[in-house]
Amino acid sequence: MRMAYLYFTDMKKLMICFVLLLCSGYVMAQKDSLQMDENNTYVYYKVVNQVTVPETEVYRRAWDFARNLNRNSRPEKGQAEHAFNISGSFLVYSGTSLMRKESGAVSYLFNFQAADGRYRFKFGNFKFIPYKRDRYGNMVPVSGISTPIEKLADAYTQKERDAYFDQIAANCIYLDKLLKQAIYGTEIKKVPAKAIKVNTGKW
Repeated sequence: MRMAYLYFTDMKKLMICFVLLLCSGYVMAQKDSLQMDENNTYVYYKVVNQVTVPETEVYRRAWDFARNLNRNSRPEKGQAEHAFNISGSFLVYSGTSLMRKESGAVSYLFNFQAADGRYRFKFGNFKFIPYKRDRYGNMVPVSGISTPIEKLADAYTQKERDAYFDQIAANCIYLDKLLKQAIYGTEIKKVPAKAIKVNTGKW
């Protein structure tokens, strides 16, 4: 009976370790989707090839997608043909899932360009705006503070930075998925594998 109990206990510990390992691998996979560009700043950058949708239609659909990123702003046309950019932001949280609170917002710049049979896009210029609780108990932005995420180490612990970077990556992955759905409709094409170091000035 004791041997059976020990076996059950050991198996339980093994399963817990396995779940933790899977979770840590998932977190690392998200963080790895952020890349360092030629300016040593963090970006989420992709080039998608073999696009069957016409170039002008890809541009129009991506433009419509971008308008929903920021209802208070419109996309601005870029210097290149069929290119635009728009700013946006999303919230990041701290604490456990049951006790989490809004820790701040991360602003970003979204760049997009369509070409013949391909398109590319980048989320970059990430800046963290911390939140504080006002006298009414609401979480509001701290006025005058906006920190590039590359400099978060100056004011935040490793644990806090890991949590923020993971949420930034998760939000970019989610927006990437929405962009593909906007361009292809229900058909989502497989995108090429991403590199950790990228040069966003080249296709």
